[in-house]
Amino acid sequence: MNNPALPTNALILNRIQETEDIFTLQLRLTDPRQHWRLEIQPGQFNMLYRFGVGEIPISFKAISQDEAGEPVLEHTIRSVGRVSRALADLKPGSHIGLRGPFGQGWPLRRAEHQDLCVVTGGLGCAPAVSIIEHAFANRDRYGHIHIIQGVKHSADLLWRSRYEFWAQQPDTTVMMAADVAAPGWPWYSGRVTELIKRLPLKPERTLVCCCGPEPMMQASAEQLIRQQVPPDAIWLSMERNMQCASGHCGHCQFGADFICRDGPVMPYPRLRDRLGLEGI
Repeated sequence: MNNPALPTNALILNRIQETEDIFTLQLRLTDPRQHWRLEIQPGQFNMLYRFGVGEIPISFKAISQDEAGEPVLEHTIRSVGRVSRALADLKPGSHIGLRGPFGQGWPLRRAEHQDLCVVTGGLGCAPAVSIIEHAFANRDRYGHIHIIQGVKHSADLLWRSRYEFWAQQPDTTVMMAADVAAPGWPWYSGRVTELIKRLPLKPERTLVCCCGPEPMMQASAEQLIRQQVPPDAIWLSMERNMQCASGHCGHCQFGADFICRDGPVMPYPRLRDRLGLEGI
C-alpha cells in the first residue's frame, strides 16, 4: 500500500543557488518502489527531512530529467529557519528523507479549456511554476495563459530566463512588477495589483491561481473580482506552519480548515472572510 506519511530516501543530485538565501534541490528517489510519489500534482507539497534536525513542508516545483532520462524531483527552498538552513548546507551526493505527496493541488481539470491566469508574489512563484509548466506541457488543453509575477525588489526575481521564455510563447501574456526596481529593470515598477488592471481578461472563461503573501493574494483576488472574474474561479495557495502534514497536530489550523490537509490550494470564497483576521 502506498502511504505518503511513511518516509523514503532521496539523493541530492544537484543544488542550485538561486539567490543569496534561496536554493533548489534536485532529488532522485533511491527506491524504485517509491516512484508512485512522482505522481505529485502541481500545488501539492512534500515534507523534506534533514536527518537529526527535522522536517519542513516544501512545495513541489517541477519534475525534470537527468542525463539518463530518469525523473528528478525539484524543490525550491528559502533558508530562513533551523531545518531549511540545515538543508542548505547539504551538497550533491547527500541523502535526505522525504514524505508525501500531501495536500490539495491546483484544480487542473477545472482549468482545462479555460484561460489560465497565474498571479504570484515573491517565492510564491515556486508552487505556481508547477502549474505553468504543466499548462505548457499540455498546451492544447488551455486557452490564453496570463503570468503575473511581483517581487519586492527586482533582484529578488527567480528564474528570469523561464519568464523570458514563456513570454515568447504564442497566446501567452507575461507581466512582471517590482516594488523597488534597480536601474535597467525592463518591466513595471509598482505593485502587482496594478498589472492585473491591465490584463486583457475574458472573465467568464478565466481560472486564476494565486500564490504569495496573503495581503497580496487578497488584494489581487479583490481586483480580479472587480474585473468580473467569478470569486469561485479564483484559487489561492496558502502557507502556514505545517508540521505533521495530516491535520493531526493543529499547527496549521486556519479557522475550520487545516492547511496541510484541506489545502494548501483552496477556493477564494472559502477563505475570503478569514484573510486578514487577527489570530487566524
